[in-house]
Order: sequence, then C-alpha cells, then structure tokens
Amino acid sequence: MDVSTLEIFIEVMRKGSFAAVARDRNVDPSSVSRTIAALESELGTRLFQRTTRRLSPTEAGSIYFDRIEPVLGEIENARALATDLSREPQGTLRVTAPVSFAQANLIPLIPEFSAKYPDVAFDLVLTDDPVDLLSERVDLAFRIGPLDESSYVATKLAPLVGIVCASPAYLERHGTPASPYELRDHNCMLLDLAGFSHRWKFRRTGEDEIEIPVRGNCRTSNAIALRDFAVAGMGVILQAEWIVGQAIQEGRLVQLFGEHQSTASRFDNAIWLMYPSRDYMPLKVRAFVDFVKTHFKSLRS
Repeated sequence: MDVSTLEIFIEVMRKGSFAAVARDRNVDPSSVSRTIAALESELGTRLFQRTTRRLSPTEAGSIYFDRIEPVLGEIENARALATDLSREPQGTLRVTAPVSFAQANLIPLIPEFSAKYPDVAFDLVLTDDPVDLLSERVDLAFRIGPLDESSYVATKLAPLVGIVCASPAYLERHGTPASPYELRDHNCMLLDLAGFSHRWKFRRTGEDEIEIPVRGNCRTSNAIALRDFAVAGMGVILQAEWIVGQAIQEGRLVQLFGEHQSTASRFDNAIWLMYPSRDYMPLKVRAFVDFVKTHFKSLRS
C-alpha cells in the first residue's frame, strides 16, 4: 500500500465521513470509498461499519488507526525535514482565525509574508467557531480568549486589552459618562459571541472589580462592524485595542474610563497562536510563526 492510501484512511477516521474527505480533496466520494475498500481488501478485514446514515470504525479499524497514525506522522515529518534542508519555505499553509481578528490582523500580514516567501500558499479558514486542528489538517490557529487545556502547542502573542469608547458626535449628543455606572443610561452595543456578556466588568488598582449591566439597540458577531457603528455615532462599545486603537488615534472614537481595565468576558483573555504538538515543525510553519511573533512584538514595543 502507498502512503496516500494511509493518509486517506487517517482523514476518514478523523472526519468520520467519506464525503467530508472528498470535499477537502476535491474528489468524488466514490473515489474515497474505493480507496478504503481496497485497503480493507489488502488487510483482509473491515475497517468501517457503513450504514446509510453513519460511518463508524470497527475494532480492527480503531486499532489500525492507533498504530498507523504516529507512523504516518513520522513519515510526514521526515519528508518535510528532507525537503526543508535544501529549500526555502514552500507548500500550502492552512491557517484558521476568528473572522474579525483575521480582517484586522492576519489578512494585512499575508502580502508582506508572500512577497518574502513566494512559494508558500495560504488556505484560510476564517470562522468564529473552534476548529479541530488535526481533523481539519490545520497548520496554525489564532485563538482569542483564555487558554483552555489543550494538547496543542500554544504561544501567547499579546494580552487582550479591552477599551470602552464612543464617537465624539455620540458623546456630544448624549453626554460623556463620568464613571462605568453611568453606562446604564447609554446605548451600549454588544458583541454577540460565545463567552461575551451583557455585563461589562471593570477594575482598577486598589478597588474591587465591578460589573455593569448594559443594553443597546445593536448586537453583532462581527467586531469590525461594531466598531464602524460606533464611529458612525450609534453608541458605546467595549472592544479590543486591536479593533479600535487606530480609530482612537485618529480621533474618530474617544476612549472612556482610561484608568480602568475592562472586559465583556474575562480579564485573563489573550491572543494565542496554536499549532498541533509535533516533534518537527515544517519550515513553512516555522517561518510564519516567527513572522507573526515579530509583528506582534513590534506592536507591543
């Protein structure tokens, strides 16, 4: 059997679907089915139980997967290592990131990186839902929030600093709140994502943390849209510094309560770069990780 057959078997095990693997490979599902059938014939045992609704591994399939997956990983690492020793970074880099973060921070980086490493292609998976790096064959993931327990390797790129702000026009019409408590009387637009609350938290040195219930006439899952609504004078927002920082510098938004730390989620949130735990990191991945780290380090300096 060849390595490509084993790769398809591993992908089917991870995704639990011939159709999903076929979509990723841009082939007909029957092609994936034939490959698995040929492997089963060669091994003399059934690897999957098939019904019209479900595909599940047999005991033999699970045992074979447990033994083959690490071996195939070593083959892939050895192949990448041999290639990397003699070449510049190349190949397709599959990266996932939250939508608004990608718009503000990832997409602007790619042209510069591509100019430096023209043989690296990008496959971007932009979604606010968590992506399993192994089953989706993702090389790198940007994650925002607290670091949960994970088998992935994680690098902290930057703390997630929240800023409460509004446009000069809005503040002129409705007044500037003197304290977080006065937000109850303002139109506070909310980020509608898992983990983000309608109770904004504030703290400052020497004082207890406080929570302020807020409400407004707009909710959205897109942080950039929320920023643009605030710039247009619709209301007050609590957003990450990387979303609103430039608008504040340009005077299109005004920061409120600068003496407070603020969050609509948790104070230990951060921006993380994550990748599968492997003994060897391909050159294309290593080059992009170093590039991203340098970029975020320059933002903090």
